[in-house]
Amino acid sequence: MYIIKVKGVAKIPDYVQLRDEEFTLLAYFRVDRPDKTLTKIGLGDRIDDIMNLINELPFGKIMKLEL
Repeated sequence: MYIIKVKGVAKIPDYVQLRDEEFTLLAYFRVDRPDKTLTKIGLGDRIDDIMNLINELPFGKIMKLEL
């Protein structure tokens, strides 16, 4: 799984994309509201770990997420 943090502009907020190995979009969510989306895709128990990675990840970079 890959994680990408995208910088918003003007009224569009920052958001995160989660993609699988073939780069198919699994989920996208606002950086400040991850709970519902991560729970929906089965990662609700890893919210704290994922949010720590997101906070450290620079905008526009792709990171392989090992769960």
